[in-house]
Amino acid sequence: MSKTTIVVGLDGSDAGARALNFAKAQAKQIGDCTIAICYVIEWSPFSFQTAEENAARHKRREEELAMARDRVLDPAVKETEAAGHAVEGVIMHGDVADILDDLAKKHNASQIVVGRVGARGLKERLFGGVTGRLVAAASVPVTIIP
Repeated sequence: MSKTTIVVGLDGSDAGARALNFAKAQAKQIGDCTIAICYVIEWSPFSFQTAEENAARHKRREEELAMARDRVLDPAVKETEAAGHAVEGVIMHGDVADILDDLAKKHNASQIVVGRVGARGLKERLFGGVTGRLVAAASVPVTIIP
């Protein structure tokens, strides 16, 4: 029997923290389980810019990744490891729903766990958000934590 993986979408919000806590409780019940914590910074690849603008954009992207790793992902990974769970931390730029689903496919995950309302809050409620897109297109069950 292969090890179970739960993918958790983390965004630094309280709902994301609750999603991680839920995944830890699930992992404890499962036993042989890895938690893949993923922080994704939305990033549109569609931009027509000069070479100089692209270089500045790349530098800004790398700075955002480093800051998110230091402030959100690394503390969550350390806390999860300290609680006795096998854990993997992933940080990327791109479309959140696509990346979480791709990560679930890569790890043959049993589920994806996300918070209902992320750090964007009102904007997502008005225009639709990651959670809705993920539920509509995910290849594995999605657990949404209030």
